[in-house]
Amino acid sequence: QVQLVESGGGLVQPGGSLRLSCAASGMIFSIYAMGWYRQAPGKQRELVARITSGGITNYADSVKGRFTISRDNAKNTVYLQMNSLKPEDAAVYYCKADRVITVQTTLEYWGQGTQVTVSS
Repeated sequence: QVQLVESGGGLVQPGGSLRLSCAASGMIFSIYAMGWYRQAPGKQRELVARITSGGITNYADSVKGRFTISRDNAKNTVYLQMNSLKPEDAAVYYCKADRVITVQTTLEYWGQGTQVTVSS
């Protein structure tokens, strides 16, 4: 079955950096769009960054210029490099894979999440 396993979260001071990884298995990784989402306590889950199977990226306005999403299809892994972290970046970060099958059907899979805490 499909598994997405995130890693790399932790505690970092404001202004610091973290690199999240999401390793996929049980799927043809290269044909899926991959995304990073986050959810802070009391807030809705939101898109942070997404990369298509063709390598096109998009970012939430709040992270543009600070975060970079990338993928390594040979390693079935997507990364999120987070620089200049702010306290408001603190959240549980989730990895998601999605692929449009038809107009009405999209396959999507989620990881279990990794905690990012930004605090001095």
